[in-house]
Amino acid sequence: MTVNRELFDQVMVPNYAPSSVIPVRGEGSRVWDQQDREYIDFAGGIAVNCLGHCHPALVNALKEQGEKIWHLSNVMTNEPALRLAKKLVDATFAEKVYFANSGAEANEAALKLARRLALEEFGAEKSQIIAFNKGFHGRTFFTVTVGGQAAYSDGFGPKPGDIVHCDYNDLAAFEKLISDKTCAVMMEPLQGEGGIVSPTDEFAKGVRELCTKHNALLIFDEVQTGVGRTGELYAYQGLGVTPDILTSAKALGGGFPIGAMLTTTEIAKHLKVGTHGSTYGGNPLACAVGEAAFDTVNTPEVLAGVKAKEALFRELLTAVNDKYKVFSEIRGQGLLIGAVVAEQYKGRAKEFLVAGINEGVMSLVAGADVVRFTPSLVIPEADIREGMARFEKAVAAVVNG
Repeated sequence: MTVNRELFDQVMVPNYAPSSVIPVRGEGSRVWDQQDREYIDFAGGIAVNCLGHCHPALVNALKEQGEKIWHLSNVMTNEPALRLAKKLVDATFAEKVYFANSGAEANEAALKLARRLALEEFGAEKSQIIAFNKGFHGRTFFTVTVGGQAAYSDGFGPKPGDIVHCDYNDLAAFEKLISDKTCAVMMEPLQGEGGIVSPTDEFAKGVRELCTKHNALLIFDEVQTGVGRTGELYAYQGLGVTPDILTSAKALGGGFPIGAMLTTTEIAKHLKVGTHGSTYGGNPLACAVGEAAFDTVNTPEVLAGVKAKEALFRELLTAVNDKYKVFSEIRGQGLLIGAVVAEQYKGRAKEFLVAGINEGVMSLVAGADVVRFTPSLVIPEADIREGMARFEKAVAAVVNG
């Protein structure tokens, strides 16, 4: 069987349009394709591979647990799930954890919990959910409707109701929307897919205060920002704003599918036996790998290293931009960095990604106007420098047409 890009068009549903490059192995921050061509990975599988590729701690956890037990039904619990939950609780505001397989599933659980609590404590009229334009919360019908990009939720028939949106960082607009009928507010503590947009201090604290005033639960979607990405274990810790519910996925498994919803005992009690579930959620294999990833990232050295690597990344990216003037702004936190394209390149962010692949460096976009970088949190300085040298060649190729 010839396994190539053409086979994709034959056998896969056409909802993706992947590159012709098919990676076959990786180590650290480097990846090799079918032709044994090497790439430096500044994409990290979209902020997932927080320890790069084939990190020994993750490989060992997978092998060890793979020889023990893979899956149990939720009629029983298991040791890796309990250990990981305890570590999550000890390291955050939370007291209770629910495990799922993805960020969308963790967000689905958070939204269902918020609706259930409001119904049981306040009554049926308290059902409104507020979220933010350009936000992204997953692809299930509920989460994609809460996400602030109608293009992703249009075209599938009637949407889940009582969901409204306003602009991120617009506290006045938010204050007009929220009321005692609001059951939950879902926000990213730094918008990822929407363009790497940080909240202002006033906005983050204002949203928290208004949620408290109106008995609305504040849900932080930390699927992309969590587990060290911003240089804090979770981004809320750097904002000084504590949510009522937090969701985590992506980096939580370091590349193995896992998601988690974290909350307090008082809120969690509304998901009593039978109200929600997941066949694979909390399976021993995912939780064992998740525990290894969490233990490796949650150290002062790795978290401080993220901030140092951010500084180097910004310095090198600024140097490239000083030469070519293609970006109007470099923004983000930690190793979630967005380079906003200048006016004459508007809508063309993807050209930098494609040119990068040709030069042997993998990056991402966040919308049509932002080039996004989400490399491994432990990427060596040498790889940052080499990757940025390749990215500079890509920028030159775009500039020179």
